[in-house]
Amino acid sequence: MHSNVPYKTKQFFFVLIKMSIVVGAFYFIYSKLAENENLQFSEFWSFLKENDTFSIKNVVFLIILSGFNWFFEILKWQYLVKSIKRISFKNALEQSLGGLTASLITPNRIGDYGAKAAYYAKSFRKRIVLLNLLGNMAQMTITTVLGVIGCVIFVNHYQIDINYYKVTKFGLILIMISVFAIFSIKQKRFKIRGYSIERILDYIKGITTKTHTINIGLALVRYLIFSFQFYYLLTVFGVEVNYVKAMVVITSMYFLASIIPSISIFDVVIKGSVAVFLFGFVEVNELTILSIILLMWLLNFAIPSLFGSYYVLNFKLPNTET
Repeated sequence: MHSNVPYKTKQFFFVLIKMSIVVGAFYFIYSKLAENENLQFSEFWSFLKENDTFSIKNVVFLIILSGFNWFFEILKWQYLVKSIKRISFKNALEQSLGGLTASLITPNRIGDYGAKAAYYAKSFRKRIVLLNLLGNMAQMTITTVLGVIGCVIFVNHYQIDINYYKVTKFGLILIMISVFAIFSIKQKRFKIRGYSIERILDYIKGITTKTHTINIGLALVRYLIFSFQFYYLLTVFGVEVNYVKAMVVITSMYFLASIIPSISIFDVVIKGSVAVFLFGFVEVNELTILSIILLMWLLNFAIPSLFGSYYVLNFKLPNTET
């Protein structure tokens, strides 16, 4: 049926899809800056200028941190793909940034999976999706482990009044969901990204320990880089808090924000709300936190996605044999 569609028509729709992704990404970045209900752009811009954010030292150091953040993400992707096909760092960069642009307007960055898979022939695509899932799982594992530790320390240190009835109720619900999930796995019904849990686990088991170790290691390095970048911005804006104390709040923030499903473009709103609440305990004002969250989003998502739009526009479908 598809063979009856004229070649020029296929090309037209292919170009239209690429343009739609890029225009959509640009529009959402613009709307986040121009129509932010929590932080007006004029207020944000004035706050940056008042705190000498644009000094050569700050600009260079922040760009270096963002560069290293993406360097290790690209390196992680290159290494994961090596298990089925060797690609250059340049190819990994193109796929990572192109995937970021495509994911910007999709729930839970699901567009990243399809975009990266599109760079490969059909025979590789299922494994590419699973490798991408493995890379994201490593990042989520680091976020969860450090976040749980941070949350425990945070709750104990600030003596937060916890409603244990609600916690117990939530725990029972979680147990019921877990039992249902285990039953579904045994029945081979429960799926993630279209794959059964059993198949995903079998695939993960088939990957070498060395690959898993490097994957987790690079995810940890990335986490340490962007969390330090957040701390550095606190110091730029005059917040006097020691690194360990700040990291307790930062790890808690990233963990709590990560477990809330969202469209990538709204990730900044979710992190902002969580961060304002948590940093309130260390007496950091709302404007400072919202400005840092928005700046982190611009440095590590919005600006890289603009570079990724170049790769989206120049994307060509792969040879069926490669």
